[in-house]
Amino acid sequence: MAGLSIVSNTVVVTLKLVVGIMTGSVAIVSEAIHSSLDLVASIIAFISVRLSNNPPDEKHPYGHGKIENISGTIETILIMVAGIWIIQESIAKLKHPEPIELPMLGIGVMLLGALINFIVGKKIQKVGEATNSVAMKSNGLHLLTDVYSSLGVAVSLLLVTLTDWLILDPLIGIAIAIYIIWEAIGLGKESFLPLVDIRLSDEEEEGIKKIIEKYGNQFIEYHHFRTRRSGADEHVDFHLVFPIQTSLDEAHRVSHTIKNDIQEQFPKSEVLIHLEPETSAKTSEGYVVE
Repeated sequence: MAGLSIVSNTVVVTLKLVVGIMTGSVAIVSEAIHSSLDLVASIIAFISVRLSNNPPDEKHPYGHGKIENISGTIETILIMVAGIWIIQESIAKLKHPEPIELPMLGIGVMLLGALINFIVGKKIQKVGEATNSVAMKSNGLHLLTDVYSSLGVAVSLLLVTLTDWLILDPLIGIAIAIYIIWEAIGLGKESFLPLVDIRLSDEEEEGIKKIIEKYGNQFIEYHHFRTRRSGADEHVDFHLVFPIQTSLDEAHRVSHTIKNDIQEQFPKSEVLIHLEPETSAKTSEGYVVE
């Protein structure tokens, strides 16, 4: 799916760049730069998704999931750079407005680019949501922001054609840039925070706790509950305290049942359960279920 994004972005970037130069529209050229960053982001996503799916190895015993977060963070930076560049170019165009050549050609290319990116962006976003892939979700967001900005440029070109107000071209460019930067801030939070081991959302943690508590009649209590996200993967660990008369086999069975239920609801989760007897719950190293 990321490969499809690379192909579609290559086509859209080429069309926008050629037409932007032909028309002299800063908004279209800005869109070409925006789309070229989308192309770079698509390539990064293509590589990161494949690397993050590699199984754990000797040097990376917890897997490679954070590669996706690094990818998403890089994409965020690229989006913000694009937004700042567009603002700079738009301000320059406000100071020295120039007529736009072949505006209808520019409008046609913007609408075509928006249609292509809408179809591909929705497909990629759907895959990203289904797999909880940060790289795929950020790539889909890139394409969908391109849709909105392309439509905005098409509208600005139409208004310039109808009213001959040349300042509309750079003003729309600035509006697009502000929107792009705002979206990048939200994407940056989702991509960067897992790099510092942010926990899962309240809703996700509550879902896991409900699964554990469903078996509450078979253990005394649980504590040291922790979660963290790594790319598309979730990591969960906690201590489970059993009555002193519970055999190790029985405790192991209950723990594996809980673990399997959690992984059924969170298919990409890694669950680590530390077993403790009630008499030494505070001091024993206990046993670990992997």
